[in-house]
Amino acid sequence: MFGGGRIGPTVLVVIGLLMAAGYLATLWTDLLWFTEAGYRQVLTTRLLTQAALFVIAGGLSGLLVWSSLWLAYRHRPVYAPASPEQENLDRYRAALEPVRRLVFVGVPVVLGLFAGSAGAAQWQTVLLWLNRQPFGQTDPEFGIDIGFFVFTVPWLEVLVSFATLVLGLAVIAALLTHYVYGGLQLQGPGQRTTPQARVHLAVLLALLIAVRGVAYWLERYTLMTTQHERITGMTYTDVNAVLPTRGVLAIAALLCAAFFVATIWTKAWRLPIIGLVGLVVIAVVVGGIYPSLIQSLRVRPSEAALEEPYIQRAIDATLQAYQLEDSEVQPYNAETEATPGQLRDDAATIPGIRIVDPSIVSPTFRQLQGVRNYYQFPDALDVDRYELDGETVDTVVAVRELNLDGVSEGQRNWVNDHTVYTHGFGLVAAYGNQRSSGGEPIFYQRNIPPEGELGDFEPRIYFGEYSPTYSIVGAPEDATPQELDYPDSESETGETRNTYQGDGGVPIGSTLRQLAYAIKYRQVEILLSEQVNSESQILDHREPRERVERVAPWLRLDGNPYPAVVGDRIKWIVDGYTVTAEYPYSQMQQLGTVTTDALVTGAQNVRSIGGGDVNYIRNSVKATVDAFDGSVDLYAWDEEDPILQAWSSAFEGTVQPMSEISGELMGHLRYPEDMFKVQREIMSRYHVESAAAFFGGQDFWQVSEDPSASGDSQVSMPPYYLSIAMPGQEEPTFSLTSTFIPQGERQNLVGYMAVDADAGDQSGQRRDGYGQVRMLELPRDTTVMGPGQFQNEIESSNVNSEAFSPTLSQFLSLNRQQGSNVQIGNLLTLPVGGGLLYVEPVYVSAATGSSFPLQRVVVVAFGNDLAWSDTLDGALDELFGGDSGATAPDEGTGAEEPIDPGEAPGGQPGDDGAPADDDEQTEEPGGEPTGDLAGAIADIEEAYQDGKEALREGDWSGYAEAQERLQEAIDRAIQSQPEGSVSLPGGDDAEQTEAP
Repeated sequence: MFGGGRIGPTVLVVIGLLMAAGYLATLWTDLLWFTEAGYRQVLTTRLLTQAALFVIAGGLSGLLVWSSLWLAYRHRPVYAPASPEQENLDRYRAALEPVRRLVFVGVPVVLGLFAGSAGAAQWQTVLLWLNRQPFGQTDPEFGIDIGFFVFTVPWLEVLVSFATLVLGLAVIAALLTHYVYGGLQLQGPGQRTTPQARVHLAVLLALLIAVRGVAYWLERYTLMTTQHERITGMTYTDVNAVLPTRGVLAIAALLCAAFFVATIWTKAWRLPIIGLVGLVVIAVVVGGIYPSLIQSLRVRPSEAALEEPYIQRAIDATLQAYQLEDSEVQPYNAETEATPGQLRDDAATIPGIRIVDPSIVSPTFRQLQGVRNYYQFPDALDVDRYELDGETVDTVVAVRELNLDGVSEGQRNWVNDHTVYTHGFGLVAAYGNQRSSGGEPIFYQRNIPPEGELGDFEPRIYFGEYSPTYSIVGAPEDATPQELDYPDSESETGETRNTYQGDGGVPIGSTLRQLAYAIKYRQVEILLSEQVNSESQILDHREPRERVERVAPWLRLDGNPYPAVVGDRIKWIVDGYTVTAEYPYSQMQQLGTVTTDALVTGAQNVRSIGGGDVNYIRNSVKATVDAFDGSVDLYAWDEEDPILQAWSSAFEGTVQPMSEISGELMGHLRYPEDMFKVQREIMSRYHVESAAAFFGGQDFWQVSEDPSASGDSQVSMPPYYLSIAMPGQEEPTFSLTSTFIPQGERQNLVGYMAVDADAGDQSGQRRDGYGQVRMLELPRDTTVMGPGQFQNEIESSNVNSEAFSPTLSQFLSLNRQQGSNVQIGNLLTLPVGGGLLYVEPVYVSAATGSSFPLQRVVVVAFGNDLAWSDTLDGALDELFGGDSGATAPDEGTGAEEPIDPGEAPGGQPGDDGAPADDDEQTEEPGGEPTGDLAGAIADIEEAYQDGKEALREGDWSGYAEAQERLQEAIDRAIQSQPEGSVSLPGGDDAEQTEAP
């Protein structure tokens, strides 16, 4: 038995050993992960840099504090001065003596550990400085290359802060030790300090004040990024008052330091005390009062004229730092009257209008293509382009990922969670500009096993946005497959199993590796389970953004990665940014704030880029993550970016040149959303090119608020990908777009911004126009309806439609009152017909059951005119007096596709009649529906069509009667089906009874 005094130390030792084991296990598994990923250099470079900084910073701090304690004790008086003060200190000296050695060693060690940790945290600043690159541009005030401000000044600030901290700790240690041991007296007769204490303290204080002088001098350069009310950077007062006073203060601090050194010979503290008081007075008067007087008496009466050159500096630097200096800003005299044939000149644009909202149709994808509960689609789907039959088609895409929450509770255990349910399966793609007559998307890539227009590719999703924390895969060739691959009706077990054939994980066949991962994840099953064998691999860190972040920790990553079929693989594409807050005169932005919009707040899979102030950003890297083997590739996208060049030098060989991007990948790269969000926030003010107009601020804008956002909070509209032709462009281009309203309470539209988002094509060459920002400024004397006003018009509109008898507001109200949910889709804005065209789809779903949103109508507006119909063509023709000039419905302007009642839910062309969900089939083994079920389906079809016709004619009693027949037929169909569910004609779910 341990004695009572041994229990505490034993517990501490055990805790220490457990912590050490956890740290070593994490370190080793990280090393294994980076080695398998091919980025071992990233980990070793970072760790070696951090270790060097820890040793240097911690060692210097500990050594200086220890030397201060040791010198003060060594040179203590042999006999303490006789005074009441010293007599009181006798008991402290007596109490300290038994533990003095421990204190004199322990205090420096503890302080050294803290300082070392703080130093190690600056590894990125150090590596950037060591690998610094010139920008090739000079600042307008000092004439120094901008690289000095971006790379060198932050490192000098770290050194000054570190020196101030360490010297401050040394001074405190010296003062306390000299005081305790009699070298320093605060009371009593005679000298206040002994000669040894005087020299010691004078040197330390002189060094501390000299460092303060260096800090004053360095502040001259940090003025270049000072934030003011209007601009970032130096103003008239900064240049003419603050800048010179910082030089004066630096010289005064050095003189004050010299006075402290002189104390060694003068043997008196009067001169340094006078110098220190003088430094404080100068700092207050020259550093504070004088600039305030200049600002009040000189600047304020003539502020517009005096600040003009500095505002112009800020405008030029900001546009350059945010890559907006070549933006095309043009007036756009938007017409507000809709006339017949007005869209004839824009006929090439109209067929490409995306009427499928990727932020709403996820439940629809889930119901029609989810197949099983353990599969899922993200909250917000993605928009991409694919070439089909020689034409580029805007597409809404999503991968079918694994959803462990969909596994029944009785099947949830360690084996199933980590060795059976290991991956998702397949990619689903739908036309962005088409829907069926039932309101569903039209899929051209669908089902399990995959079928569609995208050819053969590896469909398994082992690395995705919803992948489990880790999975253990792989087995010997003769072993029975354990991983659930996909449901299979032709198999006796109803499923097909698979063994992972990739090399995306860390081999864990050895006991030692299994032990390390068991410690890391605190799950002993990894070590004990028979599912783990000699060929096992562990897949972890599987989320695409996380994988890129680990191999490129110096990048900021876009919040919305997207999947694409590239060759025979599904690749996640992640945009990476290099940023800094040190670019002279450029406007500072809070990154997290300006990139947060309605999509970020409403979708789980769309994240914030992160917080922090920045005033320079480049989309410098395009990264890909293979969904099957997790391999990460980094490609230099902005090869001229000096920050990227610095990091490429620090981690040599990790970033591939742009020339390595394949043609297939180039065809799916696009202009990133977060970059555009930052740029549009800048352009809300910096579209004003005149310094005088910028000073007045009368023409400042703000990003349009999202009128469809739920709740009372006001959030910005997300930018939208569209194929549009801006004024001056001959053909539509895949673009990212946004709208502006005036600052204040007015809601009319004042500006429109678009950027060419199509990076390239199959040739592998980057398109010349990519990244070109175009801004349309609407006349100040013309009022064009803004998004909020458009939404208000929808809710109160008395406009009828040829397809529906009720008015638009009545249609929305009736659907909401009858137990349905009405969802307003994305509000798209297109510069066509000499004006601006709004297009907004409206979705309806049942409020209960496993319902999903179906697109019922499309609302359009041009100027002050509004129209709506069940199709885009119909709405446009009603808006433009029966002749919009748009292409015919059969050319793809969102035309409805007829549905065969025997087709799969969604009525997808090319389906063989089998439902998308294997476990929801309504057929007998022979392949034909039973008699009762066939009759029920026929009755469902009849009631569905009758209800639809009644709704169009405004016959509400007939509609109600049709709904009753529809529900009765559904009940009969459910009773006739063993599985207890049936798919409705037109894609409606069996439990969905809302208005068609």
